[in-house]
Amino acid sequence: MRATGTSSGTSFNTAAQASRAASAAAARAGVTVTGLESIADLRDASALLEAVWGRTPEGVPLPREMMRSLVHAGGLVSAAYGTDRLLGVAVLGRSVGAACYSYLAATLPSSADRGTGFALKQHQRAWALGEGLTTMRWTFDPLVSRNARFNLSKLGARACIYEPAFYGRMSDALNGDDVADRLVAEWQLDSARAVSASEGTAVPAEAPAEADLTAVECGPDGGPAWQLSTREAWCRVPTDVVSLRRTDPGLASAWREAVGAWLRPAFADGFVATSAGRTGWYHLEKEH
Repeated sequence: MRATGTSSGTSFNTAAQASRAASAAAARAGVTVTGLESIADLRDASALLEAVWGRTPEGVPLPREMMRSLVHAGGLVSAAYGTDRLLGVAVLGRSVGAACYSYLAATLPSSADRGTGFALKQHQRAWALGEGLTTMRWTFDPLVSRNARFNLSKLGARACIYEPAFYGRMSDALNGDDVADRLVAEWQLDSARAVSASEGTAVPAEAPAEADLTAVECGPDGGPAWQLSTREAWCRVPTDVVSLRRTDPGLASAWREAVGAWLRPAFADGFVATSAGRTGWYHLEKEH
């Protein structure tokens, strides 16, 4: 198992640290997180995913039979249980080399603020490191600021790949009826960044005050939304694009086009999205 150096020059086992962090996260959320295998339990997991993501003309987001196959192939379906019911599910599969891929995750809205999602991701991290897997990737909607903050600031993942029309055109409760662009999150599970995030000690950058913004481009709503300098950039997205897609789908689509036009060339120039704040601002840093 891999050891990671600390600032004091000592080393420690990251798999053991991840296991402790996962247990602590579950305790704080008041849930029990476990891996599922039986078809009966996976039926409940599929129903929860459907309740959160909705059903499309193609069916449920992830059928129980597919999850059973993923587990059989060496993957993981994590489930978070409260005292009397299933509260969240996260599905993980193996990828190439020492990497794994997170396919889908969801928590019931009633448990969103108790830390259930964080507990599920820490369970995934601990399992992956125990299996010798050190990198986890997944995609997320760049316009959903809550998810951006969770993935980058809360977990310590990074993003530097923008995939336009990754899922083509989607039509469901969360994505509305628009082209589904995605950012690729990459989570280095054994990094100091992931360790500090798992223990709640990471400090994300917050957006600068508007008075400090210079050479700013405005977003579709007319407010400051993009600032680029030599070593860093800031990009704002709507604070609730899911509601915006219901009330003004044209404006939501304009945001998608604007954010893609800003992020794609920035990533090509070596910028990496390293955090996202509560007000919808991404922070990008130049890494090479």
